[in-house]
Amino acid sequence: MNPRKSIAPHFFLYFAWIVSVVATLGSLYFSEVRGYIPCELCWYQRILMYPLSILLGIAAYYGDVAMKKYILPLSIIGGSISIYHYLLQKAPGFEGIKPCTNGVPCNVDYIDWLGFITIPFLALVAFVLITVSMIFLRTSSEND
Repeated sequence: MNPRKSIAPHFFLYFAWIVSVVATLGSLYFSEVRGYIPCELCWYQRILMYPLSILLGIAAYYGDVAMKKYILPLSIIGGSISIYHYLLQKAPGFEGIKPCTNGVPCNVDYIDWLGFITIPFLALVAFVLITVSMIFLRTSSEND
């Protein structure tokens, strides 16, 4: 048995779990420490990211590669919301769309690092990393 193949699925589970925990703690830092009030789309992204921290932690602990069928839909939907949210902030054609009617407008940039890194962009990176990890997990577990 090739030891590299047996380690790969666990690596992808742990990596995805760490990404989800960092994203969850980052969103809590922005809202609870920095005082940024989440908009409606931010809440939807949180609703999809927070359970990933728990589900991926359980999957990593038990080495359960079958958990990917529950993780992928959450990460793909969350990534789609993040793309839409990012486009609202950065693409001129999307500024007329107003999905957030109550509270903080969704096109507000609390952070704008290097001219393109915003909170929805950070969420998008996390969702993409988790999705790619689950795709690689699928591939590596099928090859075992």
